Amino acid sequence: MTDNEHAPSVYPTLRYDDARAAIEFLTKSLGLVAGDVHEGPDGQVMHAELSWGNGVVMVSSRPSGEPDVFDTGTAVIYLAVDDPDAAHDRAVAAGAEIVRGLTDQDYGSRDFAARDPEGNVWSFGTYRPAAVTPATRG
Repeated sequence: MTDNEHAPSVYPTLRYDDARAAIEFLTKSLGLVAGDVHEGPDGQVMHAELSWGNGVVMVSSRPSGEPDVFDTGTAVIYLAVDDPDAAHDRAVAAGAEIVRGLTDQDYGSRDFAARDPEGNVWSFGTYRPAAVTPATRG
């Protein structure tokens, strides 16, 4: 495995009852791009990588019949976008449930949020916070 200094260092990871349907929704309705998808012998999604800009969200199927310490329920994922209006229109046209309409925030972001079929909320906005490192903290 190669170390890529430009790769993100945070990777949200979500479990789904129907990971294949989630991947289809996230790519067709919200615009994420499917990369590697690895299946187990039973056809379940063991690991999938969905890209957004220079970030990656990892998706997999919930294991059946056993407790899963990584399954903590639903999540909220924020994705920075240049044109939230276009992203909103795409989500609406695809039938996504919009849980917060287009909003201009007092801190300068324009954003909206949609819920996926298994309850996770995907928020899209123009706000792009920068990571703070010990070197930049001062």
